[in-house]
Amino acid sequence: MAKKKARTAPSNTIDVDQDMSTHDAPSDPTPAPAPTADDDLMIDTDPSSVPEVSAAPKFLALPANAGQIAQKSETRRVPVPPHRMTPLKKDWINIFSPLTEILGLQVRMNIQRKCVEIRTSKHTKDIGALQKGADFVKAYSLGFDVNDAIALLRLDDLYLDSFEIKDVKTLHGDHLSRAIGRIAGQDGKTKFTIENASRTRIVLADTKIHIMGSFQNIKVARDAIVSLILGSPPGKVYAGLRTVSARMKQRAL
Repeated sequence: MAKKKARTAPSNTIDVDQDMSTHDAPSDPTPAPAPTADDDLMIDTDPSSVPEVSAAPKFLALPANAGQIAQKSETRRVPVPPHRMTPLKKDWINIFSPLTEILGLQVRMNIQRKCVEIRTSKHTKDIGALQKGADFVKAYSLGFDVNDAIALLRLDDLYLDSFEIKDVKTLHGDHLSRAIGRIAGQDGKTKFTIENASRTRIVLADTKIHIMGSFQNIKVARDAIVSLILGSPPGKVYAGLRTVSARMKQRAL
């Protein structure tokens, strides 16, 4: 019995020591000291280093050669119908001269692909020169005269509008032929009258109709042609054109 007590005695002392160590250890960590006013005074701020808040951004000046950066050349290919290739070859001098002199473009005629290729160059100044040149060649390929198509290069408010007779009314056989005859008139009289009254240019290519002019003038000419397709007599269309042309003259004054 004495031996057993002697063996158990050290275990009791170890437990007591562990309990003492646990009681001696602090239960909660000490909180960090709160910043005082002295700490704030130690941070010295320079008012000149603080950026000023401004509404408008400030950009650096551009170099002198910023506007002379070479841009990549753009190319446009305008297809030409087979029946317009022969007139294109005859009037080629009158076609490429305005494109190169007025717009500063590079032009060539591709006979194998049956198209006209247009490309910008270092002499091209207008940003819309390529589109103007493509519209000019397209107008000629549709059947307009070269002198009329040049107006697309000189004026900015001219457009091209195309539609077919079947878009207005479905006609077949002799009815379609009579509709085309009403639009053209005897020796082209009706077409010329519509062109002069509405200040436009009209091309009749089979069942397709192409109109070149300003937006408002194209609308006047298209309304007159639609009336003829639907069967209105030319005399009634002439009367309407006189009224519209008189209003256009008053607005011009």
